[in-house]
Amino acid sequence: MNLKILIAALSLCIAPGISADVVSPNRKISLSVSEDSLLSVAVINGKDRVLMRIDCGKITQEVPGSISNHTVDYYMICGKRRHCHNEFSEVKYLLENSDTLSVRVYDDGIAWSGCRGCEVDLSGASHSWLQDWSDCYEGFYNKDRVVKPGSRYGYPALFEYGDRDVFLLLSESAVGADNAAASLYDSGRQGVYEIKPDGEEYPGWQTAVIGSLSDVVESTLINDNSPVNRLEDVGWIKPGVASWIYWAYNHGSNDFDIIRRYVDMACELSLPYVLIDAEWDEMKNGYSILDAVSYALRKGVKPMIWYNSSVGWINGAPGPKFRLNDPENREKEFAWCEENGIAGVKIDFFSGDTNLNIKYMLDLLECAARHRLLVNFHGVTIPRGWQRTYPNLVSMEAVYGAEWYNNVPTFTDKAARHNATLPFTRNVIGSMDYTPCAFTDSQHPHITTDAHELALTVLFESGIQHLADRPESFLAQPDVIRGFLSELPAAWDDTLLLGGYPGDYVVMARKNGNEWYICGINGNDTPRKITIDTDRVPEVKNGREMTLITDGPGMDKSWRISEIEKVPSSIIMKPRGGFIIRVK
Repeated sequence: MNLKILIAALSLCIAPGISADVVSPNRKISLSVSEDSLLSVAVINGKDRVLMRIDCGKITQEVPGSISNHTVDYYMICGKRRHCHNEFSEVKYLLENSDTLSVRVYDDGIAWSGCRGCEVDLSGASHSWLQDWSDCYEGFYNKDRVVKPGSRYGYPALFEYGDRDVFLLLSESAVGADNAAASLYDSGRQGVYEIKPDGEEYPGWQTAVIGSLSDVVESTLINDNSPVNRLEDVGWIKPGVASWIYWAYNHGSNDFDIIRRYVDMACELSLPYVLIDAEWDEMKNGYSILDAVSYALRKGVKPMIWYNSSVGWINGAPGPKFRLNDPENREKEFAWCEENGIAGVKIDFFSGDTNLNIKYMLDLLECAARHRLLVNFHGVTIPRGWQRTYPNLVSMEAVYGAEWYNNVPTFTDKAARHNATLPFTRNVIGSMDYTPCAFTDSQHPHITTDAHELALTVLFESGIQHLADRPESFLAQPDVIRGFLSELPAAWDDTLLLGGYPGDYVVMARKNGNEWYICGINGNDTPRKITIDTDRVPEVKNGREMTLITDGPGMDKSWRISEIEKVPSSIIMKPRGGFIIRVK
């Protein structure tokens, strides 16, 4: 479709007087300035049209000569896709208050920046998935929330138009040291939200991924619209799988014998990492953290250790505390980590989206990079494109994950539906440390099946994938399951959504090297028959070696493991069940 035809088509769904000013390079998204000097975004996707209105203040004029075209092309060390490519057209407008508004129209969405706050009208959406804001972004996504004026919602927020035709995921990218992060506030009008930063500073780029559900899930737009890699040497950054103590033993990281069991498990399963969590500074029975680190290194396992950020939960919280706040102390602490062979740090308990927290996190990433330390942020805001800028940021929590089996009984009944929502929301925007895969129970039971739990290790992307369960549970599994975990990738060359709908079910395909992993989960309490559309993955149709792992018959927790010659066209998943197909 040429530009003249596109503009003519847009005029059918846009109010009179709006002209199409900027069109994405693939000619699917159009940005217009309306007669009342506000922005409108129209999307053509087949027969579908979406209109979003953005009020950043009255536009007085377009900056002369500001329209430009750009290509984004780069490689990621971890994430949903190794080679990332996108194109966009950019335009600048002068606002009545003298701000300069920059807008980028990408092939798969838009991004805008330059105003302190704005209002977005998404009232044309048929459905929405919103999460109540908290400083750690740990909560459930609620479908079609009732209007509650003043309510605050965290990014990302998902909106559906029509009947599964077009989706829009609203979030934020390119938040820097001079910004505060933004979130949504309910205006009291259905589908209309205010976007405000958490402070006096300007927010980052407000970013909307737009298209089919697969377009949204597969998008790398949050990273595409963020600053380029700032690290010259990245060869030391290695994604991988870790054994993790906390899920089964909340206070186990101060016990050398428990740490040793998780190191031994990592060694036996060929996992590259072990995470030693909170309270390692209070090691019992005469041992120290360096004894645990030395033991792991002798076993060929790289240790990562936990720190309290000491800006959020402090009183009554575990330690070590106050070791990273002062720049000089931070430099010494990270130098000590590097000297003793520690591979990375998990830093926990931040206090929201203020500029103080944003700047602190970026300072931590830069200092950690100088000392070749991987970073995993917990109790923290969502990814906002930092993984492209600082590749040593291998994961972030900002998710209601498996550790909640430790805290409240609520997760037991809601986990399956929640798990089937996250691939369409939180995990779209960056690595997510959900800490998946538990076959036994923590303090509160889980009712997802074993195959559902195993599928989460592929379905949920994280540069360090922390396995939640006990060593004896993993080591008691059949050889095929143990072998699967031993060879599990934590970085992907490509990601494709093959089917699903938020909260219902998901079928995802991920590629690593010459292997494809096709996984699926059922978010329902009843059996779910799903079709597997492999038309977009022709490599899996060539009769390669394939292994199907799913739940066994009956209500027990047995496995059904079979070698197959082709991907089945359909699978019936148990209630809260799942499956994985490994194509070698």
